[in-house]
Amino acid sequence: MTATLKKYNLEGEMQGEVPVDQRLVDFVVHSQLVKDYIVALRYNARQWSASTKTRGEVKHTTRKPHPQKGQGRARQGSTVSPQYKGGGRVFGPKPKFDVYWKMNAKEKRAAIRALIADKMREGRVVVLESTQIDAPRTRKVAEFLEKAGLEGKTLFLGEGTYVEIGFPGNSQKLSIPSDIHTTFKKSVRNIPHAGFMLVCNMSGYDVMVTQDIVITESALKELQEWLLRDGS
Repeated sequence: MTATLKKYNLEGEMQGEVPVDQRLVDFVVHSQLVKDYIVALRYNARQWSASTKTRGEVKHTTRKPHPQKGQGRARQGSTVSPQYKGGGRVFGPKPKFDVYWKMNAKEKRAAIRALIADKMREGRVVVLESTQIDAPRTRKVAEFLEKAGLEGKTLFLGEGTYVEIGFPGNSQKLSIPSDIHTTFKKSVRNIPHAGFMLVCNMSGYDVMVTQDIVITESALKELQEWLLRDGS
C-alpha cells in the first residue's frame, strides 16, 4: 500500500505524483518520545562553558575598604565580597562537561520518522524533480516557492554522496563531500525563510521548526531506506 506526494520541477510546474511507502505516512509514536528527543537535542547543543569567579578567584586588594569601627557602617573585610562591584559571584555558573543527555538511535529515528509523517499527512511535503541549475539564481528558487504555494519557512532536502568501505559482507557506507548541490545551495541561501541540507544531516528539530519540506526524488528514496530499515 502506498501514498503519493506532489512532484514539481524548478519552474513550479506540477509533474505528477511520486509514491511513498504508506508505513512512513501512517507512523505514530507517543508525543512524550518526540518531546524527549527535542529536549535532548537542544540540551546537548548547549556549550555549558559559562564560568564565573568566586571571591577566592577575584584579584583585588586585601585592604579593608573602610575602618572597622567609628563610622557607623557595617564592617567589611575586603572588596572581593559579592556585595561590591567586581567582587566574587555567589553560586555562579561553572563549566559542566558531564551532562550529555543520551538517547538511543532507534528512539531518535522513531522521533524523526513521526515528525516527517506528521508533515506528510498535512500535505506539507512535496517532491522536487531536480536541484540541477546552471548558475546561482535566487529569483528562480523564489519564483518556485511562490508558484508551489510555499509561503512559510521551507526546508530543501537533497541526497548525499556515499562510498562503501570495508570487505564484502562487512562494508560500511560513508557520506563524502560533494558539489552536486553547490549551485542550488547558493540560490537558496539569500532567501530568509528557506534553507538547504542533506538528508543525512537532518534532525527532528529542523523538521519541527519548518512549515514545508521540499525533497528531491533521490533524497526521498534515501530517507525511506533510512527510516524504514528496521522493517516496521
